[in-house]
Amino acid sequence: MATATPFSAIPILPLSHARDPTLKPAFLSSLRSALLHVGFLYLSETGLPDNLVADVVAECHKFFEELPLEEKEHIEMKNEKSFLGWSRLDNETTAHNPDHREQLDLSTPHAVPSPTAPLYHNLLAPNQWPSAALLPCFRPVFEDYMARMSDISTFFTSLIAEAIGLPAGAFARFFDSDQQHKLKIVKYPERDVPPPSASASHEEWRRHDVARQGVGPHKDSMLTSYLLQASGQAGLQAQNAAGVWIDCPPVAGTLVVAIGQGMEALTGGVCASTTHRVLSPRAGEGPRYSVPFFQGVSYDATFEAMEVPDAVLALRDEARSGRRDDVEFTFVKGRWGHLGEATLMNRVRSHPDVGERWYPELLAQIRMDQARETQAKQKAS
Repeated sequence: MATATPFSAIPILPLSHARDPTLKPAFLSSLRSALLHVGFLYLSETGLPDNLVADVVAECHKFFEELPLEEKEHIEMKNEKSFLGWSRLDNETTAHNPDHREQLDLSTPHAVPSPTAPLYHNLLAPNQWPSAALLPCFRPVFEDYMARMSDISTFFTSLIAEAIGLPAGAFARFFDSDQQHKLKIVKYPERDVPPPSASASHEEWRRHDVARQGVGPHKDSMLTSYLLQASGQAGLQAQNAAGVWIDCPPVAGTLVVAIGQGMEALTGGVCASTTHRVLSPRAGEGPRYSVPFFQGVSYDATFEAMEVPDAVLALRDEARSGRRDDVEFTFVKGRWGHLGEATLMNRVRSHPDVGERWYPELLAQIRMDQARETQAKQKAS
């Protein structure tokens, strides 16, 4: 079987074309190619109001630049079991290294779960909002944005289904009636890390990239995510099948869509979940801001592959041939009973301060697994 050609650029698809019956077939064809071969795309002409996007960007900047530290500490993530709230700089871990970013995690609204609910239902909870006295527009702007993004993500997921030969409503059974979606606002401060010389070795480049880590190499967990790049700095990169990092610079009026591991699992690998990362801006470039929205699915769902047409599965096999993948796949069949279990473990792994306070047994299990992995690698080397 021939090895697929690695992608070298990220495609741009206008969502408005999917709403036009005469343009929709060509849109679905382009989308299927992006799903099979890239797993990343720019979505333009989304229908989001320009003034709302401008307000989202403005409120994001105000949170990080105008809100006093003591006010952020009132809504710190470790205060609650839900992993919603503010995280300090360098507090989250990805690929075994700290992410040099400050962030606030929000979600669509949910009540505190009942005491008899599964442990992973702790992820469903009210938000910790910044002070309305200090940021009066923050909550209404982001509640409006999340509601609109919920509609966009639902529509786009139906387009994914159609693009790979499934009914438009094929994924509907994986959503709750009051589905939780999540959103972050993120600030990546500058880092004074000079670039390696032209003759630098692969190892020198690896150390350089770790030193500039804004968020390390990873795949998003759920079905789809939608990134609003809220400043002009580059830094987002997607890894192609040859292991090469491809830049995804900000493009005005677009969202960057990443296909998640849940989508790859549900479609039997047809939809590629692509490894990506963010490099911190260099000294003098100014901080980078971003607002990613993560489409949720039911935490009670199990990830069994759906019935995908044989013709599309054949395209998958060609597209995956020779693909390099450096990130562990989370949703391995039989490993977790429900999506919520895998998601909770991932959150404890990423935020050990929350784990220490609320989930010490899970954190201890994770650390034991990590120690065994380290020992296995040492024996193999």
